[in-house]
Amino acid sequence: MSHLSVSEWGRVPVLDRSDEAGFTRAQANALIAAARAHPLGGDEGTGILGDHYRHLTARQTVGVIAAPGCSLEILPKIDPTEGEDIETRSSVRQRLVRMLDVALGLNIGDGVAASMARQQESLLDILIRIFADKLLKEARRGLPRMYLAQEQDLPALRGRLNVVRQFTAHAVRPDRLACRFDALSNDIPLLQVMKACVIALRRHARAGATTRKLDELRFVLADISDVGVSALPWGSVRIDRTNRRWETLYGLARLFLKRDWQATHRASDAGQGIALLFPMNDLFEAYVAALMRKAIRPLDLSVEAQGGRLFCLIEEGGRGRFQTKPDLVLRRHPKDGGKVVAIIDTKWKRLSPSVEDRKHGVSQSDVYQMMAYGQLYDCRELVLLYPHHAGLGETVLTLPYRVSNSAARLHLRSVDVRLREPLILDQLSGMSALWATSNRVSEAFPA
Repeated sequence: MSHLSVSEWGRVPVLDRSDEAGFTRAQANALIAAARAHPLGGDEGTGILGDHYRHLTARQTVGVIAAPGCSLEILPKIDPTEGEDIETRSSVRQRLVRMLDVALGLNIGDGVAASMARQQESLLDILIRIFADKLLKEARRGLPRMYLAQEQDLPALRGRLNVVRQFTAHAVRPDRLACRFDALSNDIPLLQVMKACVIALRRHARAGATTRKLDELRFVLADISDVGVSALPWGSVRIDRTNRRWETLYGLARLFLKRDWQATHRASDAGQGIALLFPMNDLFEAYVAALMRKAIRPLDLSVEAQGGRLFCLIEEGGRGRFQTKPDLVLRRHPKDGGKVVAIIDTKWKRLSPSVEDRKHGVSQSDVYQMMAYGQLYDCRELVLLYPHHAGLGETVLTLPYRVSNSAARLHLRSVDVRLREPLILDQLSGMSALWATSNRVSEAFPA
C-alpha cells in the first residue's frame, strides 16, 4: 500500500511506475474520487486536492484521504521547513493530534496523543489505534445494555399476549403463545455504531497490533446487529450518566463515520475509501475557542464562537442585511451587563517577519472587517490572532495599534500552537485579563 505525507499546499508526484516515490495515475484518480465525494471537495474535489496530471497539490485542508491501495496524509504548515524530514513531520503530526483532541473534545489525553504521534504512523493510523485501544478497554469492563421490546413465540406466556398474532398465526397452535416483553439487550444503537466503526476501520488499519485488536473487537461485538453506515441510528443514541464513559468513543465514531465539518465522509458504505479532513482555518478557530473557554473561567467572561450575528445594515422596513459572525466574541456575564469585551478573528496564515513589510502581511480587508466589528459591537479591543512561527522570534508577537478617530485598539498577536496546553492557556488568560481590565478602566474614565 502506498502511503505518502505532504504539507498544506505541497505537491505529490503522479508517476508511471508504482515502485517510485509517488502515486500511480490509478491511485491518484482514486484519491481524487474520494476528495470529490467529500463535502469539502466541491464539484471536482479541488477544495481538497488539485489534479495537475503529473502531480497532486494539497489545499488548506489537513487530515487523511485513503483509497484502495493508497492513502495521502496532509499536515498543517506554517514554518517553511516544517514537515521536510521524518522528525519534524512527527512533531507536526503530534501537534495536529493535540489540536484535534482539544478542538473536538475527544479527551484523548496529552500523553496518549504525544506517544501515538511520535511513532511513524499516519494520522489515520493514530486515530484508529486510539479508538481500538479505548473500545477494547471499555468492552472488557462490560458492554452497556438497555431494555428493548421483544416479540417471540413461546410455550409459556411472558410479558403481554399479542392478541392479533395469537388468533391469526397461532389459531391452530394452542401450544405456542405470541408474547411481547421487554428484555435487557446489548444490541443497542450505541453498540451498533461501535460495530460499524470497527468494521469500517478494519479495512484501513495497517499496523498488525491494531488489526488484531479490531479483530478481537469484532468477536466481542458478534451479537450486535450489522448496520450499514448510511442506516446507523444516530438519533437513537443517548449518552447519559449510565453510559458516560462511552462518550469519548462515541465522539471518535462520529469523527470516522458522520458528515460534519470536522468529521469524515466515507466514499461509500462498501468501504472503498475514507476521508478524514479538516479545514485548517476552522480547526484553528475551534482550537483557540476551546482553550479560550478554559483561560477565561476565573474572569467571569464567556466566549461565543461564530456569535454576535448583528447586521451591518437595516432596511426601511426594519429587516437586517449583511449579518456578521465574528470568530470569537468575549462578553461579560449577563448579570454584569453582557458587554462585549473583545472580538477575536483567528487567521491560519503566516505573518511576515520581514522588517521591510510594515503591515506584516496582514490583509487590508481583514483590518477593515475588524474596524466594522468594533463600530457595530461597540468594542474597544479588536484582535487578529495568528499562529506563531520561528521567523517571528522566540516570543509571541504583540503589536497594538490605535484605530484612527476612535478609542478602539487593534492588536496583532500570535499564539504558539507548538507549546503544551498549560503554556498556551497562560498566554490566552493573560491577554483576556488585560482586555477585561482595559474595558473597565475605559468605562470608569471615558474619553
